[in-house]
Formats: sequence, structure tokens, C-alpha cells
Amino acid sequence: MSSIKASDPGSTSQAGPPPASPAPGRREEASFPFAEYEPRWRERWATDRLFRPDVGHPQRKYYCLNMFPYPSGTLHVGHGRNYILGDVIARYRLMHGDQVLCPMGWDAFGLPAENFAIQSGIHPEQSTQKNIAAMKQQLMAWGLGYDWDREIASSDPEYYRWTQWIFLLLHRRGLAYQGKGPVNWCPSCNTVLANEQVVNGACERCDTPVETRELEQWYFRITAYADRLLADLETLVHWPERVRVMQRNWIGRSDGLEIRFPVEGESEPLVCFTTRADTLYGATFLVLAPGHPLAARLAARPGPEAQATAQFIARYRATVHRPGEEPPKEGVFTGVQALNPASGERIPIWVANYVLSTYGTGGIMAVPAHDQRDFEFARLYGIPMRVVIAADASSAPDPKALATASVTAYEEDGVMVASGPYTGLTSAAGRDRIAADFEAAGKGRRAVNYRLRDWLISRQRYWGAPIPIIHCARCGAVPVPEKDLPVVLPAGVRFKPTGESPLKEVEAFWRVPCPACGEPARRETATMDTFVDSSWYYLRFLSPQDRTQPFARELVDRWLPVDQYIGGVEHAILHLLYSRFITKVFYDAGLLGFVEPFAALFTQGMICKDGAKMSKSKGNVVSPDELIAAYGADTVRLYTLFVGPPEKDAEWNDRAVEGTYRFLGRVWRLVVDHRDRIPDEPVLGHPPVLGKPGKPDLEPVSDAVRVLRRSTHRTIQRVTQDVDRLHLNTAVSALMEHTHAAAGFAADLGVALGPDKASGRALREALEALVLLVAPFAPHIAEELWQRLGNPTSVFRERWPVHDPELAASATITLVVQVNGKVRARLDAPAGLSETEAKGRALGDPRVQAAVGERAVRKVVVVPDKLVNLVVG
Repeated sequence: MSSIKASDPGSTSQAGPPPASPAPGRREEASFPFAEYEPRWRERWATDRLFRPDVGHPQRKYYCLNMFPYPSGTLHVGHGRNYILGDVIARYRLMHGDQVLCPMGWDAFGLPAENFAIQSGIHPEQSTQKNIAAMKQQLMAWGLGYDWDREIASSDPEYYRWTQWIFLLLHRRGLAYQGKGPVNWCPSCNTVLANEQVVNGACERCDTPVETRELEQWYFRITAYADRLLADLETLVHWPERVRVMQRNWIGRSDGLEIRFPVEGESEPLVCFTTRADTLYGATFLVLAPGHPLAARLAARPGPEAQATAQFIARYRATVHRPGEEPPKEGVFTGVQALNPASGERIPIWVANYVLSTYGTGGIMAVPAHDQRDFEFARLYGIPMRVVIAADASSAPDPKALATASVTAYEEDGVMVASGPYTGLTSAAGRDRIAADFEAAGKGRRAVNYRLRDWLISRQRYWGAPIPIIHCARCGAVPVPEKDLPVVLPAGVRFKPTGESPLKEVEAFWRVPCPACGEPARRETATMDTFVDSSWYYLRFLSPQDRTQPFARELVDRWLPVDQYIGGVEHAILHLLYSRFITKVFYDAGLLGFVEPFAALFTQGMICKDGAKMSKSKGNVVSPDELIAAYGADTVRLYTLFVGPPEKDAEWNDRAVEGTYRFLGRVWRLVVDHRDRIPDEPVLGHPPVLGKPGKPDLEPVSDAVRVLRRSTHRTIQRVTQDVDRLHLNTAVSALMEHTHAAAGFAADLGVALGPDKASGRALREALEALVLLVAPFAPHIAEELWQRLGNPTSVFRERWPVHDPELAASATITLVVQVNGKVRARLDAPAGLSETEAKGRALGDPRVQAAVGERAVRKVVVVPDKLVNLVVG
């Protein structure tokens, strides 16, 4: 298989189709020649290597990364929110003097390409290459600034060679193993699904109900890192709290006690994990998962109860189990008793469908009075209930009341009752005492349980990285030697969903000698979960062409953790958790010097249309291509940012795009129409420090100049704060307000300005600031206007403007004018007027003059920036 590469990023052919005719009703005066200058500036950025930092010698580094996409063929405007947001941040950091690394690649393996091959007969490599080329053209047409020299694709053998190398690393460290376990199985796609790929009990790709199957699979032992993954969440202070909560819940640490219940006729006790040891005296039965080894042994005993147990287990295994669904509770008494180690009471052992073999030990002590699921099961089968926890010592409910329909289990902490020597203790104290006593007596031990399960990486499909293992009858599972990597996918494969990997039918692929003994052996035919590919790609971007190692430590230690990671909240659990896990494995192996891959995370909301997430299946996608052709890339970018807070879902409105287009038209006309009315000398300087005190030609000399300069500096302050907080929609609002203020100022002048006039200098300052501030959002028009203002360098080689706090703080205020205590006028005036200026404005107002009349002004009371009271008589 060949390396996937798309066309040259510098080519103007990537600009998209020619512009369409103006939209009906569009005002012609809004037009600006985007079709002429947008492709020219994209080519200029590529030629000048604007987004290609010297990764070996960064002065001030900034690694901005968008989650790399699956090459599905075409992008819609909803996808653009993620990438445009990242581009704004990258350009903003460039203007702060950072060396910015902003690469792009392709999460190119996966089920959709293989399903397409089954339907169309087109090989996944061919469809993937075609889709990458199409999507790359769209990304370029948006004006996104990526270092395309670093482009990677996970389906490239030179990439998945190192994915296989990572498998071998984990295998050497005891973190990759083969075992049998329950998996999510889609009978339509004929493959294992990750939990994330199961939505409401069905396959997210085809909506087929998902089954649970027991299969021999390969796993990564992520549970060995559960505590570290949990603890290090506290260090991720620049992650959304909801994402950290989701990860905490997914890891699901539970501290409790493993209690040993002696079983009649068994040499070994049944070990049950519980977080509520304080309810031990209320355990009236035990429950085994149908897959528990003890359940199989009890079912093999003689007698009718054992036979019924065997039949129940067989029926359970033949039933389709939907992930996330809880079927009606069913169970069977095994006919065997165990002993409660606290009370010595004989209690029955049941097998039931509501206990999972993957939780705890696969066996639970059932306390129906204090656990709702046990309560429902006990009520169904008439099993006794015993109250052992009460809200307080005097409020223990009557156990007989538990049989009434309105009563439910009491699951809160409280005071222990009817609990032998522990009666009267609080729940917390009782748990500690019981744990200590049971450990001392050898009846149990403190333990930690996790919801997190080991990472199942096997997939019975073709389009993925082959697992580098060879199975030998003599030597077992033998790792492929590193010198023989990559294990390349064969080309001649028949794509048909049989439930087994298509690689099993390619004898030339799987029939190999054992690397250890040389005897005939069989290559592993399962491929790896695509989450493995995406768990380390952010490291490969630093040295994508390196054929000697997956990444260079000196580079990744210099550039990582990623300064800003951006992607959808749908990846908040598995992708991020797996990436964190792999990073910690690399750290432990001495391959890098940090333990978390992403310092800051932003999860953008979805763009919706007609009230639903954009989706081809819903028929509500909006293609950016036609919009870019009709309105320009900057318009589409700006509207995408302006549509709403980027962290929240937002509704796309095709008509509203026109308003954004008109705004950019006003920006264009404001600069172009008034270019000859402002001085040629730049006001901002380099680096720009706007309005620095002591520059006499910038000192305000009129109210209009004062108001304009306040707008300029206040806008710099607002946009800077908003971009730092990623409030990009409000930043665009601030730019619109400033454009309106500057246009009003220019229109009010009415006559040509001389280059030495303060008003001309203030207007130039306002326009320069506007172009600089709009640059990250609408980069093409900013570049063109910056050049038309007489600047020879790229606007992105300039420094981000800095506001003058005093000028930004000044504002137009409402000055209330009273005559003898009665309000006669409210005047708009600049803040900071002197007492003389305030008095003069008040006396000059016609309404005040009429109120004063011929009377003498005996006293003037001035409250600065608020009130002028004239006392007349």
C-alpha cells in the first residue's frame, strides 16, 4: 500500500469552484473582490511558509491541534466550526510572536471505508485516498493554516508500522494480552464495536441491535493505570469540568471490602465485593452472574435445582443482550447455601441476569432492604428482607412494610440497627470497623474496584493495522520482530461480512514460520481498533518522516503537552482516555518527559440545521463549497464563528450568512474608500502599542476623536479578552460595533483630511486596529486591506495590538442637567469632562437655556460624569 498524499497546498487550484453570481437581493455595494485575492493569499501563505515553524529551535512555542478527521469524503459547515476555531487560535498566537505548530492528518482506518468496499467493490485504500484529496481541498478553501509538510494518514504503512511497534512495546511491558471476554457485536457489520460505537443499544453505523458475545480478543491493560488516570485529572485545570467528570465516572473508582462467604460443598469461599459493608447483616442471599465459574460448578451438581440452574445459564447465553439496556430481572435458586461470615446465618445462592461478570468479582451479597435492584429481585421471588440501616436509631421501618407496593429500598447512609456488635454505629464508622475486624480475622480485605475495563483492541475486519503477533503451536503467541515491521495489509482481499476477518482467507498473509522456532505458524488476522491509531498521532507530527523511531524525544519534550487541543465532546471519554494512557506508558518506558498529552482542551458544540445535528442521513447538511464560491471563505468563516458561543450547539441559518457578507463589505469599503483620507505613516508602529501617552499627534482634540479612540482601544481590549477565553462570537460582535463607530466618524468628517490632522491620525489608528483584529477571523480580507494600507509584510507578521487602559476606560456618559433640582436635559458627553467643560455644555443646551430664561445663575453644582445642577433665581 502506498503512502497517502494529496495535492500541493500551495496550488491555486485548491481555491474551489469559481464564484457564483451574487445572491438574489444582495446589495451590490456590499461586494468586494474576494474571488481575486483569496486564492492569491492562500498561495502566498504557502510560499512564505507562514505555518511551518522551525520545530528544532522554537523561541516561544505554541502547539495548536485539532482532532484529526476521518476522511469521509466531504465536509459540511458543521465540521468547519472545529477547524476554523483552531485556525483563529493559531493565527492569534502567531501575532503574539509565538512559533505555532498547527499540523493536520487523517484518521484513515475504520469500518466505513470497508463497508463502502463491500457495497461498491472499491478498495478502501482507493476510496480513502480520494476522500483525503477532496477534504484537503475543502480545508484549504476555508483558508486554514496547516503545516502540510507534516501531513500523516494512519493507513500509511509508514505510520501504522509504529502503531504496531507500540503494540509490541505494550506486549513487552505486560500491558497487551489475549483473553476471552464479552464484547459488543454488530451482526450486520459483523464486527466488534467499542462501547462508544453503541448508541441506545444499536450500532451507530447501521442502527442494528447490538449483541453481547464471548470472544477471544486482544486487550490493553489500561486498568493498571486507573489510579493515575484518575488522579492526574486534577492537574488538567484547563479542561472543561464536564469532560473531567465524564472521565471520572468512566473510570468509576469504588473503595470497598471483599468479603469471603463460605459455600457448602466448596473448598474455596465465594468472594463478593461491596462498598456497603455496613449492610452485611442485611444480606439475605448471594447472587452470581451467569458467567461466574462457581455458577457453572453449581449447575454441574446433581439434583433438580442444579439442572434448572444449567438451563437458565444456557438460556441466558443464547439471549441477545443489548448494551445499556436492563432486561426484566430473572434468576434461579441453585439449591446451595452459603454462610454469612458476620452472623453465621445460612443464606441461599442464586444466579441472576442483573449481575455482570465484569463488575467486581461477578458475585454480590444481596441486601434487598438497602439496594433497589436487590429489593426488586427479592420482592419478585419472595426472598426475605432485613432492615439494618435506619435514618436514626428510632426510625427503623417495619420489615413487613417492605412488601407494600409504595415502599422502596433505603439506600442512604444512617445508623446501623440489628447488626450484632456494630449496632448503633454510623454507616461510615461501621464500614471501617467491619473492614478492620474482617481483615484481622482473615474473612475479607479492603479492595478497590473500577468501572473501567481493559481496552479491547481486536477487530475482525480488514481496514486496520494488523496485530503483530504470530501464533505457534509450540511457542504460543510470538511477537513479530521489530525488523519485520510493518506487517502490511495484503491487497487481494475479498470483502464480505462473515463475522471473521477477511485476512483469514489470504493464506499468503497468515501462513508464516514462527520467528522463534521456525516451525509453520499462523499470523494473527485481527486488526487493531482505530482508537490505537489516534492515541499517539499528536506525537508523530513532530517527526512525520522519521523512519528510525515513532517520534523524537527531544522534539516532543520541547513541544508537548499540546497547548490547545480542540475537538468534539463525543470524544471526551475514550479517545482522550486512551491518549492519556498511552502517554503514561511512554513516560514509564522513558520515551518522553511528560505524563499528560493535552494541557488545554476545548470541546466545541455542534452546528445544527432544522433542529438536528447535520447528517447526510437526515438530509440537512450544508456544503461550504457553494457558500465559499458565492460569498468567499472569510464570510463563511466569520458566520461560523458568529453563529453562537462555540462551546454550545447552534442553529445554522443560510440567510444570516448574507448579513456577515455585508459586514465584511462595510469593512472593505471603510478602508478602501478612506485610504486617501488618512496619513501614509502607520500609527501603530512595530510592535504596536496604541495610544501610548506622550504622542502629541494622537492626543484627542475633539469629542469625536475622543469617542473614536475610545472605541479603538476598548475594541482591542474586548477582542483580546474574548479570544483568550474563546468567546469568539462576542469578539466578532465587538468588531462589528467598532466598524460602525469608525464608519460613522469617517462619514461625519465630510471633507478630505490633511495628513497632519489629529482626526486623520485617529481614523488611521482605528482602521489599522480593525484590520489587525479581524485578521485571525477573516484572514484573506485582512491581508488584502493591510497591504492597501501601505504595509509591505503579512498582517500575520505584525504584533497583536495592545490597548491603552486609560483610553479604553474613557467612555461616553449621560450628563444629567437640572435647573433648581428639576431635570431639564440629558446630554451624551465624553467621560472625564472638567467642571468648566461640564458647565459649558449644560449652559449651551437650548432646553436648559429655555428653562433658565432671563434669571441669573447663582450657583452651579457639578458631580463629575453624572450631574450638573444650576441654581437660578
